Amino acid sequence: MGRDLWRLDDKIVVVSGAAGGGIGTAITQLCASVGATVIAADHDAEKLDRDIAPLIDQGLAVVPVVADVLTEQGVAAVMDGAHGAKGDLHGLVTVVGGGPPATWGSTPKLSREHWSAQIALNLDSMFFMAQAFTDALKTQGRPGAIVAISSILGLTASPYNAGYGAGKAALLSVVKTLGLEFARDGIRVNAVAPGATQTPTAHLSADPQAVKRGVPMGRFGTPEEIAGPVLFLLSEMSSYMTGQCLVADGGCNIKWSHLTEDNVPMFLKEQSAEQARKW
Repeated sequence: MGRDLWRLDDKIVVVSGAAGGGIGTAITQLCASVGATVIAADHDAEKLDRDIAPLIDQGLAVVPVVADVLTEQGVAAVMDGAHGAKGDLHGLVTVVGGGPPATWGSTPKLSREHWSAQIALNLDSMFFMAQAFTDALKTQGRPGAIVAISSILGLTASPYNAGYGAGKAALLSVVKTLGLEFARDGIRVNAVAPGATQTPTAHLSADPQAVKRGVPMGRFGTPEEIAGPVLFLLSEMSSYMTGQCLVADGGCNIKWSHLTEDNVPMFLKEQSAEQARKW
């Protein structure tokens, strides 16, 4: 083909939610390592200093921007950073989101305040950044790629965290809508839905047997394993894809509830189950 289709040389990629040492930081590092100038946006200046400054020290083209993308001023600050960077505006990755422990609980007890906060954090943070980014691309007459971080809980039920699941599910609807709306402009819009990923803020079980029962691959994912699919969707390797969601969850979404930790149907007789394990 004469060129590496996964490279992002001379392109500007915006990552909202870049700090924290988790998925956003891994995406920032990976995109910068393949040639992009990355606008690393986060509302926490201390985390930017801790997690993003070392990438700059390594010689990677990363521009930190302190901004709260839940506000109009924050979105504008991020876009100002992108317009001031060297290169062609190309990619946006929206990582901002989450389900803080304080919002967990029985749905009948979910407060209006927590519901609204979850929708803002997981949906508004993506929508208004994407709105500003697509407007900039269209103004410049440029193609581009947007990748939104959803969750496997946006693809199924989200018990005891209804606001988080609803926000991530609605995000996927927005991805499909924008994918159609901007298809003929050459602006692709896709999503990645991570499963349980080991990040500094993740509240995950330390019981290896629990992990084995729930995740077919028997382990949690890493931020780098989420960054890989994101790069694929930003690059020309996925140039004919839009409105899609790649699931990176160790097989959780294909494991039915009737399967054992060895992924054998639990309703089989013991002898049959043992025979299945031997194949």
